[in-house]
Amino acid sequence: MGKKIGYARVSTGDQDLNLQARELKAAGCKQVFTDRVSGSKSERPGLDACLKTLKKGDTLVVWRLNRLGRSMQHLVNVVAELKGRGVGFKSLRDGAIDTTTASGELVFNIFAALAQFERELIRERTMAGLSAARARGRLGGRRPIAPDDPKVRTAKKLHADKSISIGDICNTLKISRATLYRYLAM
Repeated sequence: MGKKIGYARVSTGDQDLNLQARELKAAGCKQVFTDRVSGSKSERPGLDACLKTLKKGDTLVVWRLNRLGRSMQHLVNVVAELKGRGVGFKSLRDGAIDTTTASGELVFNIFAALAQFERELIRERTMAGLSAARARGRLGGRRPIAPDDPKVRTAKKLHADKSISIGDICNTLKISRATLYRYLAM
C-alpha cells in the first residue's frame, strides 16, 4: 500500500493554509505540499513538487477539487495522468470522489465526461458564431492598429527614452510585452 500525500492551496497570502493542512494530516497524509497562488496560475511549485513525489500506489489527497484544478479540464488531465502512473486521487470535501474505489472512479469519470461535453459545446458555439459572422461579411481577429495611433506613437517615444524599462512602458500603457514589440515593429 502506498502513502497518502496531500496538496493544499490558498489564493492569497492573507488566507490560511492551516485548515486544509490539518484535515489532510488527519486523513493520513504524511507529507503536505502547499502553494499560495491563484488556482488560475499554471506555475505552482508546490503542486509540481507534489506530482513529482507521487509514486505508483500512492494517493494524492486534496481538501477540495478546486484546490487542485485551474479548471475542470485541468483537473481531469491531472487525475488522468495520475491514474496512468498508478496513483490514486481523493478529495476530502467533495463527497464520493476517491479514484481508489470503484464508485469514486465512476463519479470522477462522470465529471470528466461533463467536462468533455462542455468543451464540445463551446467549440460548436464558437464555430457557429464564426460562421454567422462570415455570412454577415465580418472577418475574425482584432482590428488593425495604425502606425500613427496615439498609443503606438507613445510606445515608440517611451521606448526611445532608454531610461524607461520595458516593464514600466507596458504598465503605463496597460499593454503586454508582445503588444509593445508589435507596436515597435510598425
